[in-house]
Amino acid sequence: MVALGAALAGLAVAAGAFGAHALRARLAPGDLLVFETAARYQMYHGLALIAAGWVAERWPGPLAPAAGWCFLLGVVLFSGSLYALALSGLRGLGAVTPIGGVAFLAGWGCLAVAALRPRV
Repeated sequence: MVALGAALAGLAVAAGAFGAHALRARLAPGDLLVFETAARYQMYHGLALIAAGWVAERWPGPLAPAAGWCFLLGVVLFSGSLYALALSGLRGLGAVTPIGGVAFLAGWGCLAVAALRPRV
């Protein structure tokens, strides 16, 4: 999970730089904001995946790995749909974005409960 989170965070940096430099002249301002939102949430949840890996090692149990999978699914669905929407202009892709947001919320809930569980 830690390695995957680091990879997602690194790719978020690359996506942000790509958006700021290569896409600034090619995308409408609104689409550029959508692209930047995708990169920002990808970074947040790459870091969250690293945290989930740390919690999973420190306090073993099923919830921290579940949080990690939710964060990964959220990045694919939320950030992925926003990247695709910004680059293609296909507004129907926005219907997928809330599903990714729900995955993010589920991940945060799992991580919170994993960290609050009593330790033996």
